[in-house]
Amino acid sequence: MMLDYPTLKLIWWLLVGVLLVGFAIMDGHDMGVGTLLPFVGRNDTERRVVINTVGPHWDGNQVWFITGGGAIFAAWPLVYATAFSGFYWAMLAVLWALFFRPVGFDYRSKIDNPTWRSTWDWGLFVGGAVPPLIFGVAFGNLLQGVPFHFDNYLISTYTGSFWALLNPFALLTGVVSSAMITLHGAVYLSHRTEGAVQARAQNAALGAAVVMVLAFVGAGFWLHSGAIPGYAISSAIDPAALPDPLAKTVVRSADAWWANYARWPALWALPVLGIVGALGAALLTRAGATLTAFVASALAIAGVIGTAGGAMFPFVMPSSTDLNSSLTVWDSVSSHLTLSLMFFATLIFMPIIVFYTSWAYRVMRGKVTEAHIRANEHTAY
Repeated sequence: MMLDYPTLKLIWWLLVGVLLVGFAIMDGHDMGVGTLLPFVGRNDTERRVVINTVGPHWDGNQVWFITGGGAIFAAWPLVYATAFSGFYWAMLAVLWALFFRPVGFDYRSKIDNPTWRSTWDWGLFVGGAVPPLIFGVAFGNLLQGVPFHFDNYLISTYTGSFWALLNPFALLTGVVSSAMITLHGAVYLSHRTEGAVQARAQNAALGAAVVMVLAFVGAGFWLHSGAIPGYAISSAIDPAALPDPLAKTVVRSADAWWANYARWPALWALPVLGIVGALGAALLTRAGATLTAFVASALAIAGVIGTAGGAMFPFVMPSSTDLNSSLTVWDSVSSHLTLSLMFFATLIFMPIIVFYTSWAYRVMRGKVTEAHIRANEHTAY
């Protein structure tokens, strides 16, 4: 039985959000570990301990990144095309940073040379620290609006520049994202290590949590001040209509990003979850409840990403230069048939991915210790 078109549009908005949260949780903790690598590991053995906590899993976690990109391409083709045109250099910077991850993990321990290994350690740092920062900056620009417009043939033209993306508000949201992923990595390290590395990871978790919460709350007050107006649809919309971004009328107002929170007060649970989850994760980590702390950190990620999604709905990619060109849940999607086929494919393959990932982490659970590293000098990491 095929679901109706408006329902599928909403389902795919939720599924893309789930994939983004899944990517931030699963790939985020190994990026956070990479970010902390040069700082929590003070010698080669300690750094090998850190690397071995994520070494068996990081490439499997990339499935969430690839699946998320593929889902946006198939479900929201106009968003995919416009975003990759407007954020072209930012996307390339992410890809260049990600190149350091496979070669860093594979080549770092091939040569027993301090300079060689230190160089790859910093390469892994770049591969872990740069993507979350850029993704956070991208979200900050989405909340402000992206300078693009469509012509009558629905061909998009981007009129901004790479450096314009690095504005103060976007950099603040970049700090939120970076601190959030660093916190997640620190909590994971605390769960998988012991001794000096674990102690440093616990301190890093507390620091990252404080920075994340302060930046997150600061960004919220910045939006609430009206300095960055939100977007709202002022014309009637037909959720069942075929995609046509230019068929609506969009206006900006100071409180538009808060309208959904006034309409559905339950949404306030999302920012609360982001704040309480982050602080709770840091405190639970120091108390030794590291697995519970990891769950709290994951919930904080869901809360932060959900906060942005809840504020922007139904907008996905607002336009700052031609308001009516803004892309929404209703007018940036693929056909009814495409969304249906993708939905049923997701019902089949998503549980398989979750089951395999859970099995892999269960099989390779436990602490990574310096004794284990010394006893396995010739392992890949």
